[in-house]
Amino acid sequence: MRPTAKFSISFGLVTIPVAAYNATDTSASVSFVRIHTADGGRVRNQPVCSLEGVEMSPDEIGRGYRPHDADVVVPLSDEDLDALPLPTAKTLTILAFVAGGDIDPLQMGKGYYLATDSPAAAKPYVLLREAMERHERVGLGKIALHGRETLAMIRPMGDALVMQVLLWPHQIRPMDGVLPEREVEVHPNEVAAAETLMDSFGELSEEDLHDHYREALDELVSAKLAHREPEFDTGEEQPSGGQVMDLMAALQDSVRAAKRSRGEDEGDEGRAAAKRPAKKAAAKTSTASGTKTGTKSGTKSGAKTASGAATKSAAKKSTAAQSATKKTAAKTTAKKKTAGRGSRRAG
Repeated sequence: MRPTAKFSISFGLVTIPVAAYNATDTSASVSFVRIHTADGGRVRNQPVCSLEGVEMSPDEIGRGYRPHDADVVVPLSDEDLDALPLPTAKTLTILAFVAGGDIDPLQMGKGYYLATDSPAAAKPYVLLREAMERHERVGLGKIALHGRETLAMIRPMGDALVMQVLLWPHQIRPMDGVLPEREVEVHPNEVAAAETLMDSFGELSEEDLHDHYREALDELVSAKLAHREPEFDTGEEQPSGGQVMDLMAALQDSVRAAKRSRGEDEGDEGRAAAKRPAKKAAAKTSTASGTKTGTKSGTKSGAKTASGAATKSAAKKSTAAQSATKKTAAKTTAKKKTAGRGSRRAG
């Protein structure tokens, strides 16, 4: 693997000569060529001069720059570009150390592995890597690559240093027209259901990181060359992307589907969930029945008790009244007899 650029990392007064290697391989991605549909001939992009209308050779092609406020192209030679006062042309000067989470992922571009470019660079290379790793920081600086100055991030990755090219802040477009037009209210139970669905996804597998589209495309091309029907591994049927009408129901169905895809048995859980409401209902019925029975029984018993007490009280009062009447009558009779004896003695 050949380096794409060589420069030095400036870390205070420490200079680390490094060589940058491409960390990504775009050749492995799916790419198509343009053809003439009538005969299958390749359609190529030919460098043609817009003024003369003739094809140009590579040594006749140079570089030019068109200012934003003018409709003119200014030719620029290699000597003109080399004469620019650009300190970042050969040096990546670290300007600050920040937390990795402070970098907007939208700014991240192409990645490069950084290797030491001389034996003397080994110790400061390892020193910078371990210091950033222990401090949990990444370095931000500027570097000129391929004729353009760009922001760059240096970070530790295993035993190596990695450089990530960053877009300038003004290259990130605003979010105008992206957000929903009206305010949307999300209920806590819907958020909880979404979190449950997120947890049900499980860990990322190696199969998920496989380019199935490239395999299917290779099979399609092989089948066409062999004049046969392609054989595709369709796998599981993907859910349709229809409009969601009941969000909670969709979340709950998604959780169940995720569990089924992992082979988890929901039968026991479902039966347990079904038994729990039944037991609760039975308990409620029993409690309600006992309450009603107790209320009726208590009412009847109370009524009987009160009635008996009232009867006894009335009987006692009647007996007392009869006793008082008898005593009064006896006293009256005794007085009459005494009065009759006195009358006889006087005569």
